[in-house]
Amino acid sequence: MSAAIRPIHRIRRTTAIAVALASGSVLALAGTASAHAGHTEPAVSTVTSAGLAQGLYQSAYSERNQVLWATTAVGRPPVSTSALLKVDPKTLKVKASYTPPVTDTNTGAVEAVYGVAVDDEHNTVWTTNTRNNTVAVYSQRTGKHLATLPNVAHGRDVVVDERHNLAWASGNGDGTLVAFDTRTYKEKKRITVEGAAPTGLAVNERTGTVYAADLNGNRLIAVSPYAKDPTFIPAGEGPISVALSADGATAYAADQTSGAVSVVDLRKKAVTKTVPTGAGALSVAADPSMGRVLVANRTAGNVTVVDPRKGKVVETLATGANPNHITVARGTAYVLDKSGSGPEGQDLVHRIRIAR
Repeated sequence: MSAAIRPIHRIRRTTAIAVALASGSVLALAGTASAHAGHTEPAVSTVTSAGLAQGLYQSAYSERNQVLWATTAVGRPPVSTSALLKVDPKTLKVKASYTPPVTDTNTGAVEAVYGVAVDDEHNTVWTTNTRNNTVAVYSQRTGKHLATLPNVAHGRDVVVDERHNLAWASGNGDGTLVAFDTRTYKEKKRITVEGAAPTGLAVNERTGTVYAADLNGNRLIAVSPYAKDPTFIPAGEGPISVALSADGATAYAADQTSGAVSVVDLRKKAVTKTVPTGAGALSVAADPSMGRVLVANRTAGNVTVVDPRKGKVVETLATGANPNHITVARGTAYVLDKSGSGPEGQDLVHRIRIAR
Protein backbone atom coordinates (compact mmCIF):
# COMPACT_ATOMS: atom_id res chain seq x y z
CA MET A 1 0.00 0.00 0.00
CA SER A 2 1.27 3.46 -0.80
CA ALA A 3 1.63 6.21 1.76
CA ALA A 4 -1.04 8.86 2.02
CA ILE A 5 -0.82 11.60 -0.60
CA ARG A 6 -0.06 14.98 0.88
CA PRO A 7 -0.98 18.34 -0.60
CA ILE A 8 1.77 20.07 -2.57
CA HIS A 9 2.33 23.76 -1.89
CA ARG A 10 3.85 26.25 -4.28
CA ILE A 11 7.52 26.72 -3.56
CA ARG A 12 10.17 29.23 -4.54
CA ARG A 13 13.54 27.91 -5.67
CA THR A 14 16.73 29.77 -4.88
CA THR A 15 20.10 29.50 -6.54
CA ALA A 16 23.63 29.80 -5.32
CA ILE A 17 27.11 30.47 -6.64
CA ALA A 18 30.49 30.42 -4.98
CA VAL A 19 33.56 32.31 -6.16
CA ALA A 20 37.17 31.50 -5.36
CA LEU A 21 38.49 34.63 -3.67
CA ALA A 22 42.11 33.68 -3.14
CA SER A 23 44.61 31.48 -4.90
CA GLY A 24 43.77 27.83 -4.35
CA SER A 25 40.64 28.58 -2.36
CA VAL A 26 37.37 26.78 -2.89
CA LEU A 27 34.22 28.31 -1.52
CA ALA A 28 30.66 27.02 -1.57
CA LEU A 29 27.42 28.84 -0.91
CA ALA A 30 24.34 26.73 -0.49
CA GLY A 31 20.80 27.91 -0.93
CA THR A 32 19.06 28.21 2.39
CA ALA A 33 15.67 26.68 3.16
CA SER A 34 13.22 28.26 5.53
CA ALA A 35 10.14 26.68 7.03
CA HIS A 36 6.89 28.58 7.38
CA ALA A 37 3.59 27.41 8.73
CA GLY A 38 2.38 24.78 6.31
CA HIS A 39 5.22 25.44 3.85
CA THR A 40 8.59 23.70 3.54
CA GLU A 41 11.25 24.84 1.12
CA PRO A 42 12.72 21.97 -0.93
CA ALA A 43 16.41 21.24 -1.27
CA VAL A 44 18.19 23.41 -3.83
CA SER A 45 21.22 22.75 -5.95
CA THR A 46 24.49 24.17 -4.64
CA VAL A 47 27.50 25.41 -6.56
CA THR A 48 31.15 25.23 -5.50
CA SER A 49 33.70 27.06 -7.67
CA ALA A 50 37.46 27.26 -7.95
CA GLY A 51 40.11 28.65 -10.26
CA LEU A 52 41.57 25.75 -12.22
CA ALA A 53 43.67 26.76 -15.26
CA GLN A 54 43.70 29.04 -18.26
CA GLY A 55 42.20 27.80 -21.51
CA LEU A 56 39.71 25.24 -20.20
CA TYR A 57 37.65 23.38 -22.81
CA GLN A 58 36.04 20.06 -21.83
CA SER A 59 35.95 17.55 -18.99
CA ALA A 60 35.10 13.88 -18.44
CA TYR A 61 34.58 11.93 -15.22
CA SER A 62 36.24 8.58 -14.51
CA GLU A 63 34.12 6.30 -12.32
CA ARG A 64 36.98 3.82 -12.11
CA ASN A 65 39.49 6.32 -10.73
CA GLN A 66 37.06 8.90 -9.31
CA VAL A 67 38.83 11.80 -10.98
CA LEU A 68 37.79 14.57 -13.33
CA TRP A 69 39.83 14.90 -16.51
CA ALA A 70 39.97 18.34 -18.14
CA THR A 71 41.64 19.77 -21.23
CA THR A 72 43.33 23.13 -21.64
CA ALA A 73 44.75 24.93 -24.65
CA VAL A 74 45.78 28.57 -24.85
CA GLY A 75 46.09 30.73 -27.94
CA ARG A 76 46.06 30.22 -31.68
CA PRO A 77 48.45 28.08 -33.72
CA PRO A 78 51.15 27.33 -33.06
CA VAL A 79 49.74 26.39 -29.64
CA SER A 80 52.56 25.83 -27.17
CA THR A 81 50.52 25.84 -23.94
CA SER A 82 48.19 22.87 -23.48
CA ALA A 83 47.64 20.23 -20.82
CA LEU A 84 45.55 17.25 -19.83
CA LEU A 85 44.60 17.82 -16.19
CA LYS A 86 43.79 15.22 -13.55
CA VAL A 87 41.49 16.96 -11.06
CA ASP A 88 40.33 15.84 -7.64
CA PRO A 89 36.51 16.16 -7.77
CA LYS A 90 36.32 16.66 -3.99
CA THR A 91 38.85 19.48 -3.61
CA LEU A 92 38.73 20.77 -7.21
CA LYS A 93 42.52 20.88 -7.18
CA VAL A 94 44.82 19.62 -9.93
CA LYS A 95 46.43 16.32 -8.92
CA ALA A 96 48.58 16.03 -12.05
CA SER A 97 49.14 17.86 -15.32
CA TYR A 98 50.32 16.16 -18.51
CA THR A 99 51.75 18.07 -21.47
CA PRO A 100 50.92 16.73 -24.96
CA PRO A 101 53.78 15.77 -27.30
CA VAL A 102 55.72 18.50 -29.10
CA THR A 103 54.92 18.65 -32.81
CA ASP A 104 57.32 21.40 -33.86
CA THR A 105 60.63 21.90 -32.08
CA ASN A 106 61.19 25.25 -33.80
CA THR A 107 58.02 26.88 -32.47
CA GLY A 108 57.47 24.71 -29.40
CA ALA A 109 53.99 23.79 -30.69
CA VAL A 110 52.32 20.84 -28.99
CA GLU A 111 49.54 18.45 -29.92
CA ALA A 112 46.99 20.60 -28.09
CA VAL A 113 44.02 18.82 -26.47
CA TYR A 114 40.39 20.04 -26.63
CA GLY A 115 37.69 17.34 -26.49
CA VAL A 116 37.99 14.54 -23.94
CA ALA A 117 36.39 11.21 -22.96
CA VAL A 118 37.41 8.43 -20.59
CA ASP A 119 37.57 4.71 -21.25
CA ASP A 120 37.38 3.08 -17.83
CA GLU A 121 37.35 -0.39 -19.38
CA HIS A 122 40.91 0.09 -20.66
CA ASN A 123 41.91 2.81 -18.17
CA THR A 124 42.66 5.38 -20.85
CA VAL A 125 41.74 8.95 -21.76
CA TRP A 126 40.89 9.98 -25.34
CA THR A 127 41.32 13.53 -26.61
CA THR A 128 40.62 15.40 -29.80
CA ASN A 129 43.59 17.43 -31.01
CA THR A 130 41.49 19.84 -33.02
CA ARG A 131 44.21 21.93 -34.65
CA ASN A 132 46.26 18.85 -35.56
CA ASN A 133 43.32 16.95 -37.11
CA THR A 134 44.02 13.96 -34.87
CA VAL A 135 42.86 12.18 -31.74
CA ALA A 136 45.12 10.87 -29.00
CA VAL A 137 45.10 8.27 -26.25
CA TYR A 138 46.65 8.64 -22.78
CA SER A 139 47.02 6.31 -19.81
CA GLN A 140 44.78 7.21 -16.88
CA ARG A 141 47.24 5.61 -14.48
CA THR A 142 50.42 7.40 -15.57
CA GLY A 143 49.30 10.12 -17.98
CA LYS A 144 51.61 8.66 -20.62
CA HIS A 145 50.79 9.48 -24.24
CA LEU A 146 50.01 6.14 -25.87
CA ALA A 147 49.01 6.96 -29.45
CA THR A 148 48.08 9.66 -31.93
CA LEU A 149 45.53 8.69 -34.58
CA PRO A 150 45.27 10.72 -37.81
CA ASN A 151 42.63 11.95 -40.23
CA VAL A 152 39.97 13.48 -38.01
CA ALA A 153 39.45 16.87 -39.66
CA HIS A 154 39.11 19.57 -37.00
CA GLY A 155 38.07 16.93 -34.46
CA ARG A 156 35.72 18.40 -31.89
CA ASP A 157 34.27 15.74 -29.59
CA VAL A 158 35.09 12.16 -28.69
CA VAL A 159 32.90 9.62 -26.89
CA VAL A 160 33.71 6.06 -25.78
CA ASP A 161 31.47 3.00 -26.15
CA GLU A 162 33.05 0.63 -23.65
CA ARG A 163 30.70 -2.24 -24.43
CA HIS A 164 31.64 -2.31 -28.12
CA ASN A 165 35.27 -1.21 -27.62
CA LEU A 166 34.90 1.85 -29.82
CA ALA A 167 35.84 5.51 -29.52
CA TRP A 168 33.90 7.82 -31.84
CA ALA A 169 35.24 11.23 -32.89
CA SER A 170 33.44 14.02 -34.74
CA GLY A 171 35.31 15.55 -37.67
CA ASN A 172 33.73 18.98 -37.79
CA GLY A 173 35.95 20.01 -40.70
CA ASP A 174 34.64 17.53 -43.27
CA GLY A 175 31.40 16.06 -41.92
CA THR A 176 32.88 12.79 -40.72
CA LEU A 177 32.26 10.45 -37.81
CA VAL A 178 35.18 8.11 -37.17
CA ALA A 179 35.27 5.05 -34.91
CA PHE A 180 38.51 3.64 -33.50
CA ASP A 181 39.08 0.31 -31.76
CA THR A 182 39.87 1.13 -28.13
CA ARG A 183 42.09 -1.95 -27.82
CA THR A 184 44.19 -1.72 -31.01
CA TYR A 185 43.65 2.01 -31.84
CA LYS A 186 42.91 1.05 -35.43
CA GLU A 187 40.20 2.83 -37.41
CA LYS A 188 37.07 0.67 -37.63
CA LYS A 189 34.43 2.81 -39.32
CA ARG A 190 34.16 6.15 -41.12
CA ILE A 191 30.97 7.90 -42.21
CA THR A 192 31.00 11.18 -44.14
CA VAL A 193 27.90 13.36 -44.51
CA GLU A 194 28.41 16.02 -47.15
CA GLY A 195 27.72 19.53 -45.86
CA ALA A 196 27.38 18.41 -42.24
CA ALA A 197 29.21 19.93 -39.27
CA PRO A 198 29.16 17.23 -36.55
CA THR A 199 29.95 18.57 -33.10
CA GLY A 200 28.72 17.01 -29.82
CA LEU A 201 28.40 13.23 -29.49
CA ALA A 202 26.49 10.72 -27.38
CA VAL A 203 26.44 6.93 -27.64
CA ASN A 204 23.91 4.28 -26.67
CA GLU A 205 26.11 1.44 -25.44
CA ARG A 206 23.26 -1.05 -25.57
CA THR A 207 22.74 -0.62 -29.31
CA GLY A 208 26.11 0.82 -30.23
CA THR A 209 24.46 3.73 -32.05
CA VAL A 210 26.25 7.07 -31.84
CA TYR A 211 24.39 10.37 -32.20
CA ALA A 212 26.06 13.53 -33.44
CA ALA A 213 24.67 17.06 -33.31
CA ASP A 214 24.84 18.57 -36.80
CA LEU A 215 25.35 22.29 -36.39
CA ASN A 216 24.74 22.91 -40.07
CA GLY A 217 21.66 20.75 -40.51
CA ASN A 218 19.39 21.35 -37.47
CA ARG A 219 19.42 17.60 -36.96
CA LEU A 220 21.06 14.64 -35.29
CA ILE A 221 23.12 12.18 -37.28
CA ALA A 222 22.65 8.61 -36.05
CA VAL A 223 25.23 5.97 -36.97
CA SER A 224 24.98 2.30 -36.06
CA PRO A 225 28.20 0.28 -36.10
CA TYR A 226 26.29 -2.33 -38.10
CA ALA A 227 24.66 -0.08 -40.73
CA LYS A 228 26.26 1.21 -43.89
CA ASP A 229 24.47 4.55 -43.98
CA PRO A 230 23.49 7.05 -41.29
CA THR A 231 19.97 8.15 -40.45
CA PHE A 232 18.84 11.70 -39.71
CA ILE A 233 16.61 12.94 -36.90
CA PRO A 234 15.24 16.49 -36.57
CA ALA A 235 16.52 18.71 -33.75
CA GLY A 236 16.22 22.42 -32.95
CA GLU A 237 18.05 25.45 -34.34
CA GLY A 238 21.81 25.09 -34.30
CA PRO A 239 22.26 21.86 -32.29
CA ILE A 240 25.81 21.72 -30.93
CA SER A 241 25.69 19.19 -28.08
CA VAL A 242 23.65 16.05 -27.41
CA ALA A 243 22.90 13.75 -24.46
CA LEU A 244 20.73 10.66 -24.02
CA SER A 245 18.15 9.56 -21.47
CA ALA A 246 18.93 6.57 -19.27
CA ASP A 247 16.89 4.23 -21.48
CA GLY A 248 18.34 5.62 -24.71
CA ALA A 249 14.91 6.41 -26.14
CA THR A 250 15.22 10.19 -25.89
CA ALA A 251 17.91 12.63 -26.96
CA TYR A 252 18.45 16.12 -25.62
CA ALA A 253 20.05 18.63 -27.96
CA ALA A 254 21.50 21.96 -26.85
CA ASP A 255 20.40 24.36 -29.59
CA GLN A 256 22.92 27.18 -29.69
CA THR A 257 21.06 29.38 -32.17
CA SER A 258 17.72 29.37 -30.36
CA GLY A 259 19.07 29.16 -26.80
CA ALA A 260 17.04 26.09 -25.95
CA VAL A 261 17.12 22.35 -25.38
CA SER A 262 15.18 20.08 -27.72
CA VAL A 263 13.65 16.88 -26.37
CA VAL A 264 13.81 14.36 -29.22
CA ASP A 265 11.87 11.08 -29.43
CA LEU A 266 14.37 8.82 -31.19
CA ARG A 267 11.79 6.18 -32.10
CA LYS A 268 9.38 8.67 -33.66
CA LYS A 269 12.24 10.80 -34.99
CA ALA A 270 10.54 13.97 -33.82
CA VAL A 271 11.08 16.89 -31.45
CA THR A 272 8.45 16.56 -28.71
CA LYS A 273 9.37 19.61 -26.60
CA THR A 274 11.50 22.72 -26.92
CA VAL A 275 12.52 24.33 -23.64
CA PRO A 276 14.17 27.80 -23.67
CA THR A 277 17.23 27.65 -21.42
CA GLY A 278 19.33 30.74 -22.13
CA ALA A 279 21.32 32.53 -24.80
CA GLY A 280 24.09 30.52 -26.39
CA ALA A 281 23.13 27.05 -25.16
CA LEU A 282 26.40 25.22 -25.71
CA SER A 283 26.64 21.99 -23.73
CA VAL A 284 24.06 19.54 -22.40
CA ALA A 285 24.29 16.59 -20.00
CA ALA A 286 21.68 14.23 -18.55
CA ASP A 287 21.47 13.10 -14.93
CA PRO A 288 20.04 9.56 -15.08
CA SER A 289 19.53 9.34 -11.32
CA MET A 290 17.14 12.30 -11.27
CA GLY A 291 15.89 12.42 -14.84
CA ARG A 292 17.11 16.00 -15.05
CA VAL A 293 18.87 17.66 -17.97
CA LEU A 294 21.47 20.39 -17.44
CA VAL A 295 22.41 22.96 -20.05
CA ALA A 296 25.38 25.33 -19.98
CA ASN A 297 24.34 28.61 -21.60
CA ARG A 298 27.53 30.37 -22.67
CA THR A 299 26.15 33.81 -23.54
CA ALA A 300 23.75 33.90 -20.58
CA GLY A 301 26.52 32.84 -18.19
CA ASN A 302 24.48 30.23 -16.34
CA VAL A 303 23.39 26.61 -16.12
CA THR A 304 19.74 25.64 -16.32
CA VAL A 305 18.27 22.49 -14.79
CA VAL A 306 15.43 21.15 -16.92
CA ASP A 307 12.66 18.68 -16.14
CA PRO A 308 12.27 17.15 -19.63
CA ARG A 309 9.02 15.36 -18.82
CA LYS A 310 7.30 18.60 -17.85
CA GLY A 311 9.21 20.58 -20.42
CA LYS A 312 10.27 23.37 -18.07
CA VAL A 313 13.28 24.87 -16.32
CA VAL A 314 13.24 24.12 -12.59
CA GLU A 315 16.44 25.94 -11.59
CA THR A 316 18.84 28.52 -13.01
CA LEU A 317 22.32 28.55 -11.50
CA ALA A 318 24.83 31.34 -11.99
CA THR A 319 28.35 30.41 -13.04
CA GLY A 320 31.33 32.36 -14.26
CA ALA A 321 31.13 34.03 -17.65
CA ASN A 322 31.21 31.82 -20.74
CA PRO A 323 30.42 28.33 -19.37
CA ASN A 324 31.89 26.03 -21.98
CA HIS A 325 31.22 22.41 -21.07
CA ILE A 326 29.22 20.31 -18.62
CA THR A 327 29.48 16.69 -17.54
CA VAL A 328 27.39 14.81 -14.97
CA ALA A 329 28.38 11.92 -12.72
CA ARG A 330 26.59 10.45 -9.68
CA GLY A 331 24.16 13.34 -9.34
CA THR A 332 26.92 15.94 -9.55
CA ALA A 333 27.63 18.22 -12.50
CA TYR A 334 31.01 19.71 -13.36
CA VAL A 335 31.03 22.87 -15.45
CA LEU A 336 34.11 24.46 -17.01
CA ASP A 337 33.99 28.11 -17.99
CA LYS A 338 36.20 30.46 -19.97
CA SER A 339 35.74 33.44 -17.69
CA GLY A 340 39.36 34.09 -16.76
CA SER A 341 37.98 35.27 -13.40
CA GLY A 342 40.11 33.08 -11.12
CA PRO A 343 42.56 34.76 -8.71
CA GLU A 344 45.42 34.31 -11.17
CA GLY A 345 43.39 34.73 -14.33
CA GLN A 346 42.35 31.08 -14.45
CA ASP A 347 39.13 29.81 -15.88
CA LEU A 348 36.82 28.24 -13.29
CA VAL A 349 35.49 24.80 -12.56
CA HIS A 350 32.04 24.68 -10.92
CA ARG A 351 30.76 21.62 -9.05
CA ILE A 352 26.97 21.49 -8.86
CA ARG A 353 25.26 19.20 -6.36
CA ILE A 354 21.97 18.67 -8.12
CA ALA A 355 18.96 19.07 -5.85
CA ARG A 356 17.10 15.87 -4.97
